[in-house]
Amino acid sequence: MRVGVSKRLIAWETLEDSPSLKTIRDFLGALPDGRLLAALRLYRGRGRDDHPVHVLWGVVVLTVLLRHVSFAATLGELRRNEGLRLLIGIEREEDVPDDWNVSRFLRVLGLPEHLGLLREMFDTMARGLGQAVPELGRHVAGDATGLCARLGRAKEGKVPAGVLPEPSGGRKEYKDEEGKVVRVVEWFGYKLHLLVDVAAEVALAYRVTAPSVGDNEVLPELVKEALANLAPGEVPAASGPKAPEPAPRAPKAPRGPIFRRIKSLAYDMAADDEKVHELLAEHGIKPLIQNRSMWTEELERMLPGHDGRSNIVYDEAGTIYCYDKVSDPPVRHKMAYIGHEPARGTVKWRCPAMHGGWSCPSLQRCNAGKKYGKTVRVKCELDLRRFPPIPRATKLFERLYKGRSAVERVNGRLKVFWGADDGNVTGAERFHAHVGVVMVVHIGLATLLAKASRREGTLGTMRLTAVAEALHGKPPAACDG
Repeated sequence: MRVGVSKRLIAWETLEDSPSLKTIRDFLGALPDGRLLAALRLYRGRGRDDHPVHVLWGVVVLTVLLRHVSFAATLGELRRNEGLRLLIGIEREEDVPDDWNVSRFLRVLGLPEHLGLLREMFDTMARGLGQAVPELGRHVAGDATGLCARLGRAKEGKVPAGVLPEPSGGRKEYKDEEGKVVRVVEWFGYKLHLLVDVAAEVALAYRVTAPSVGDNEVLPELVKEALANLAPGEVPAASGPKAPEPAPRAPKAPRGPIFRRIKSLAYDMAADDEKVHELLAEHGIKPLIQNRSMWTEELERMLPGHDGRSNIVYDEAGTIYCYDKVSDPPVRHKMAYIGHEPARGTVKWRCPAMHGGWSCPSLQRCNAGKKYGKTVRVKCELDLRRFPPIPRATKLFERLYKGRSAVERVNGRLKVFWGADDGNVTGAERFHAHVGVVMVVHIGLATLLAKASRREGTLGTMRLTAVAEALHGKPPAACDG
């Protein structure tokens, strides 16, 4: 896998439609699946071992990685492709498992103890990527999407009943500015919640819930998981008995400033909740969250601390306005946003006429003797939902909020490329295991793209970037001069 130097670090558009054997080998060798395979072998015990655990695990991973629509398609390719068989430890064609063997294995993979190890794999790879890429996680965005699934049959064998919720019906309504429902989306299955880096389009945390669970209920868990994955610390080395290459060492971060904290988080109005805003404020994250319309009669309110003689008001979105009371009737103008003052915990607004250089009839009344005009400071703690550090009616908010489209692109890859929404998986255990594997493939391919050598110079010389060297476990190359 080679990437042009002019492309971004994780260039998803350069993914191979049909991954080569080298790409597959590098991907399988980079998976930190040692603990998961050990737990699966322990669960199997002394039962029949016609198809080893690492073989069945390889079939499940290849089904997602190769974008096959079913396990049967992957098994058919394994019977035809000797080189692909050898990559997952199958020496003979007759040793290729049947589709029911893989189906039973997927149910076992969906047990809670194994799902925990599957999520641990995702977190390990996300931490490794976060340590190597300094800018990862500076600006993130979140969203939830529906995933189709099918009800499972009666539980049998060792699988305990009632551990994971079965799929159920979901419904989402889209309303216009007047509150009228203009579109309805219904599905049967689950809801996938994501927190994604805006620039790299890489998921930093995920959750699978019932369709009835609100986004605001899950977002605190996603934020805590993402912060943990971006925190500095040692990253466990990848391990696994089938890895063709030695396990890589803990990656060394490249030189230069490292931004570990999340600076901003973009989300739609589904996350507009007081507890969410309190959590973000606690971690110093600036919310870019659209507010829910809850005022039915009022269009504006008097700013706290101002009396009836003042001309300062605010609307439901927290935008500050001033009234020109000299004109008849009075005219309302949006004040100019100057910036956030972290030391004071306030957002600063100024007279729009003085800031914009235009004439206002109330100029002398409001700004007598003031060089910069009338200034209003609003404490964010008055209402964290209403007065965020980046007000909604600003160009900065609009520019950063556009980053939320990154989540839609990630959702598209998860659903279209890797089949998270195919609806072919039956039962809660199988479905959760399948989604877990899809997320591991997603973060694994992101790591491979970041590790890829890049073409530089007129002769097309290939070299590794500082991030790629860190992911390969090599010290950064010395700078010239």
